[in-house]
Amino acid sequence: MSVTAFADETKASGYLLTVAALLPADLAAARQVMRGLVMPGQRRIHFFKESDRRRKQILDVIAEVRPRIALYDSSGHHRRQQRAVCLTALLADLAARQARTLVLERDDAVLAEDRKVLYRLVRDLRCSETLQYRHHRAHEEPLLAIPDALAWCWQRGGHWRTRVKEMDAALRVL
Repeated sequence: MSVTAFADETKASGYLLTVAALLPADLAAARQVMRGLVMPGQRRIHFFKESDRRRKQILDVIAEVRPRIALYDSSGHHRRQQRAVCLTALLADLAARQARTLVLERDDAVLAEDRKVLYRLVRDLRCSETLQYRHHRAHEEPLLAIPDALAWCWQRGGHWRTRVKEMDAALRVL
């Protein structure tokens, strides 16, 4: 299934890489609706900074967008290996599903290492011709707000985690 996946991490308690995948036919409408949630004066949605009322509104919209959600938890691994462990599992899953694009939120602190890991993975998984990966800043790609919101909810726990579970999120503990 040719999907585009959007990924963001949280290191609040352990390490969690959250992924929201959408079909190509759904991307334009999803971008429009997520961009429409950006308030005047904001460059992007940053779930951490939103009020609870607004968080609920954003989650309602995400539920309507209906992304396929996967959470990769590598908290049990050494801190230096956690991101690579998650990326390895994610890329294997995306290659198996014949995904076409992975968009990661750009973090300059890990960008060079990401590129090495991702280059090696797409080569090893023999998907370099079919799977592209990109790093974008959150204000450049409104759909990065989806994994940002879902990661925050999962780490927060309680009714916030329940909201993510209600969206049929798949958790992989690595």
